[in-house]
Amino acid sequence: MYDLAILWDWIAFSVRWLHVVTAMAWIGASFYFIALDLMLKPNRALPDGAHGEEWEVHGGGFYHTVKYMVAPARMPEHLTWHKWQSYTTWLSGAALLMIVYWVGGELFLLDPTKAELSLWQGILISGGSLTIGWLIYDWLCKSRLSEQPTLLMLLLFVMLVVMSWGYNQIFTGRAALLHLGAFTATIMTANVFFQIMPNQRIVVADLKAGRTPDAKYGKIAKVRSTHNNYLTLPVVFLMLSNHYPLAFATEYSWIIASLIFLTGVTIRHYFNTMHRTGSGPHWTWGVTVLLMFVIAWLSTARPSETWEEAEARPLTAQEERLAALPSFGDAYDSVVGNCSMCHAREPVWGNMQWAPKGVYLETPGDVARHADQIYVQAGLSHAMPPPNAIQMDPEARRTIIAWVQEARATR
Repeated sequence: MYDLAILWDWIAFSVRWLHVVTAMAWIGASFYFIALDLMLKPNRALPDGAHGEEWEVHGGGFYHTVKYMVAPARMPEHLTWHKWQSYTTWLSGAALLMIVYWVGGELFLLDPTKAELSLWQGILISGGSLTIGWLIYDWLCKSRLSEQPTLLMLLLFVMLVVMSWGYNQIFTGRAALLHLGAFTATIMTANVFFQIMPNQRIVVADLKAGRTPDAKYGKIAKVRSTHNNYLTLPVVFLMLSNHYPLAFATEYSWIIASLIFLTGVTIRHYFNTMHRTGSGPHWTWGVTVLLMFVIAWLSTARPSETWEEAEARPLTAQEERLAALPSFGDAYDSVVGNCSMCHAREPVWGNMQWAPKGVYLETPGDVARHADQIYVQAGLSHAMPPPNAIQMDPEARRTIIAWVQEARATR
């Protein structure tokens, strides 16, 4: 029988690969069109209704792009829609969230030291918060605040800070930052699906019917597209954060995430201004560097749970079952002897400040909780520990395999 842990890992890897590839396509298209829009130059020789043009060179050829502020006089025979990059990115991201944080919820989603929740309650909060976030944001955009874009952006930032704090009160640090990224990405994709694309379809329908399109539809789409532009870089950071405990495994991770949204504004403001005028405001880089220094300083906070507290914390029923198996003692010794120098609440390896990926392997509960990951990383494969750190004896790996296989045989 094919090992389910291996199959599940490859499914997760494949979905993550799809997610990254489609995200690159979406971000690339988004950044290109924002830059193109800002670089457009007027020309009296342009057709009626044309707002500006831009000449570009790439790949050995020249490209001449003309933008119509509302729409051209007639509908072109061929029209390319840029939408599937966004949809596929969100769908693959949602699938990955379900694989990692719903199926693996007891390990990666829930933190019993923060909130006593059942898995179904955590999943309900996970999925429900994404929907509610979009509804609140969409309501704000459709209110009178739409005439005050700066105030609208400030309120969006406040909402993101509140969500960052709220997620951190319930989920693990890793899941909290990932969900904040998913929360933001949901707003971005919903902007495309519910606002940008429908408004563009109205314009196209008017052209086909011989009507003059209303400029308000393009204005609405432009506002949502601008929001997406400023939110993109923070989302990328949050999606990468699960690899860096310095970002998610601190007491102030919710503040770190909030400050990252400000860096997204400063960085994009520089490039947007540069595309529009040819020269960006250099002060934005100083502000960005200062924010990153503050983030680095905040990341030095130690984990709130000490080894003694972790040792005293009661094991779950699943952890008790795994720890009670006859083969657990040898497997536990193998893990502690080869892994805990790095995977500790206070690592002793070199200048390491945090356990890799925030995974602790010190107490019996720690080891039982991460059984499947240990099995794949240090049992079936030689991914861990790094060979330049310690040479793990083959027999030690066999004890881990034997323990997990015994657990599955007695399930």
